[in-house]
Amino acid sequence: MIEFFLQAYSLPLIAEVRFSSDYFSEYPQQISVGKDAVSLFSQQPGYYAIHYKQPNTANSTAILLLNEGKIAVFAGEPPPTITDTISPVYTLPGGLLAVPTGLVFIRFPENIVVESQQAAIQQAGYEIAQILAYAPHAAWLSAKSGKISDALQGITQLKAISNIENVEPQLLMERRQR
Repeated sequence: MIEFFLQAYSLPLIAEVRFSSDYFSEYPQQISVGKDAVSLFSQQPGYYAIHYKQPNTANSTAILLLNEGKIAVFAGEPPPTITDTISPVYTLPGGLLAVPTGLVFIRFPENIVVESQQAAIQQAGYEIAQILAYAPHAAWLSAKSGKISDALQGITQLKAISNIENVEPQLLMERRQR
């Protein structure tokens, strides 16, 4: 009798879609910034950023808009239907939200121009996005893959390049008035 009851009233199993806590597992949990790692940014669970190809300032549910509306920060889990790039959001110990852009800043001593180090930069998995006209020993790099996660994960390889003085990812934060 119990067996019949279970067969007659059993409900079909429905797959439940959940984002696991490691949704951004390809990103580092912490990012140290500064020559002596003075600032430590930590991944902030419960937030995500969408990197739009075009500015999207009409997004009323965003808690923060950066880069003239090209990056929007949201609370919660990212919806599965988003086709734009999604990244985690990081925070400083004081709670200030920061979003990685996928660009990494490097600087060599003034007597070494970035272009002379192009082979080492490429071997580390990066390409030169922009050499600073006023400082040819410094540049913005992007990962060859174009992925923000690869740009952040490869920072250790960039720091291993000889004579490099500084390497740090670009993290955008809300502008605050003093």
